[in-house]
Order: sequence, then C-alpha cells, then structure tokens
Amino acid sequence: MSVHALSLSSLLGFFLTISVLTHPSTSSTDSFVYGGCSQPKFTPGTPLESNVNSLLTSLVNSASLSNFNNFKISVPGSSQNDIVYGLFQCRGDLTNSDCRECVVRAVSQLGILCADASGGALQLEGCFVKYDNISFLGVEDKTVVLKKCGPSIGYDSDTLTRRDAVMDYLAAGGQVFRVGGSGKVQGMAQCVQDLSQSECQDCLTEAIQQLRSQCGSASWGDMFLGKCYARYSERGDFSKSDDGEDVDKTLAITVGLIAGVALIIVFLSFLRKLFETKGGK
Repeated sequence: MSVHALSLSSLLGFFLTISVLTHPSTSSTDSFVYGGCSQPKFTPGTPLESNVNSLLTSLVNSASLSNFNNFKISVPGSSQNDIVYGLFQCRGDLTNSDCRECVVRAVSQLGILCADASGGALQLEGCFVKYDNISFLGVEDKTVVLKKCGPSIGYDSDTLTRRDAVMDYLAAGGQVFRVGGSGKVQGMAQCVQDLSQSECQDCLTEAIQQLRSQCGSASWGDMFLGKCYARYSERGDFSKSDDGEDVDKTLAITVGLIAGVALIIVFLSFLRKLFETKGGK
C-alpha cells in the first residue's frame, strides 16, 4: 500500500469516528437490566465477608473518579479462597457524578439480591457491577446472559437497511464504547475495560452477530454477553435529541471531506514531481 493510500485510509477512519458518534440519553440509568448470584455463600463474620464489604465500598468510592475500575481485596488474615475480585463500569457517556449514583444503586441492589453470596453481578441501564472470590478480571466471557427482542416490524426494507448500517458501524469501531444512528434507528455497544483491545473486539463481534441472528426483523434488540453488549432500537431511546448525526448524512459529509483531501494529496504529489523534474534538468 502506498503512503498516500495509507493516509486516505487513516483519514477516513478518523472522520467516521469523530462524526458518527452520538450521545445516548442519561435518563433511566438506574433501570434494572439483569442480575445474578453465585451459589456458594459466605459465613457472616468471616474474612470473606469482610473482603466482600470492603470491595463493594471501594467500587462506590472509585466511581466518583472514573467510569471503570477493578480491585483485588484481601484483608489481613485472609486465605487464598477469601480473596475477592470485583469491578464496576459505567456507560461511556455518563459523568462522574451520574456514574457514582448508578454504582451506588447497583451495589445497594446487589447487596439485597445476593445477600451472603460470595459472588454476584448486576447490570443497570447505566452501569455494571460484578464481584466474586474466583478471579474473572481480564478474562473474556462471551456467554449470553440476556437476550431481548422487540416485536417484528415485518419486511421494512428502509428500517432493516438502516439497522444493518448501524450494526456494521458498531462492529467496525475500535472504541470500548460505541454509539451511532441512522434515521430513527440507534445503536450502542460496549465491552468491559478489563479486556484487551482484541478481546473487546472479539466479544463485540460475537454480540452483534448474535443480535442480528436472534432478533431478525425486531424493532429493537438487546444482546448482553458476559463481558460486552450490543443494542439497537427503532424507538430512538439511545438518542439525546432529534438533532443527532445520521449515519447516512455523516457518510455523505465524510465522502466529501475525503474527496477534498484526496484532491489536495494528488495536487501536492503533482507539484512535487514537477519540481523534481525541473530540478533534474
């Protein structure tokens, strides 16, 4: 590949990444999505209980500073089996204060849902919290934990084409948190940040493929795997306002920008060759 071709490819990726991003709504971030608990229980007053409590407190405290963190907690006197691992992650568009509020709610609900459990996970609309005394940090998990599909829209070629365009964009993105829209179809995808970039991409690719195959012509769909999720909606739930960028409009603008850049590169190349020719005489 030539240097000029590489430059065009890089610029295309840059403009698409910058232009297509829209911002999901921060409403209903506390809404319950799914939750689950491990079967083993801890005995009250043991080091394992202390580690769990310490971990959950650390998650809440850290959520006011960032939208992701993970911990390995072991209080003095703990054995290897008493070590607790945990993490939280907020949706990529949340502020630190919104993130903390969501994590506080999630930890509170997790304490009720998984009372005395040595492990548990809870997904709210705005955040995800998980802990366990078996290490899961940095481990890719493509297990389907939740699949939900809306009613069929039948054969609506325009909507289905837009849905596929949104899914293609989400699958091609390189970010941990990805959003995009085409017309009234909005999409969102995110993976947990303890994964490597390649593991994140692998997980999201699987989630999007599952979403396509399982939800077919549904008006909306949610596919949550163990370490990532992908969602789309015809209802516009992910859009903050009606003036969000449309993928089709963005592509048109991007093509224009790239065409302009291409002309500049060709022109500069022509001038360089012209000067080299004159200089050689």
